Amino acid sequence: MGIIDESGILAIATRLQRLAERMRKDGAHIYQAYGIDFEPKWFPVIYTLNYKTPMSVVELASEIGYSHPSTISLLKELERLKIIISSKDKTDERKRLVQLTARGKSIIIQMKPVWEVMTLATAQLINTRNNLMKAIEEVEQQMEIQSFYQRAKVIMAESDLNKK
Repeated sequence: MGIIDESGILAIATRLQRLAERMRKDGAHIYQAYGIDFEPKWFPVIYTLNYKTPMSVVELASEIGYSHPSTISLLKELERLKIIISSKDKTDERKRLVQLTARGKSIIIQMKPVWEVMTLATAQLINTRNNLMKAIEEVEQQMEIQSFYQRAKVIMAESDLNKK
């Protein structure tokens, strides 16, 4: 057990990031085992565009919960690989619409059985007394009510920490 683990809830974001990184790394190995050249970081874009297409960049960023610059970076990479294509919106030329290419759609077909395996493996991982998915959903709901930052501001205002 390292210092981060011993720090308890203070390092929750670090521990969640570490967990996500381990899962992304293993996800990449799973895709490789199936012979699919796919980066887990592309998943939210590809998965979303499989169900909602075309989408504006702003809509997509909002849907996947990423910042606009992060979304743009992923889209540029995917467009370079010819997995997605973008075009100007005919009704509003300031907007760019993105959608899967034929290659992107064929990757989806390849990945659907892999996603089933990943879903089952993930279900095994989170099938614990405290079910991680339920806990994440609860925390996300709490953050919708009042963000981490807002909560900290209230605590600082009410405590002696603000007076030092």
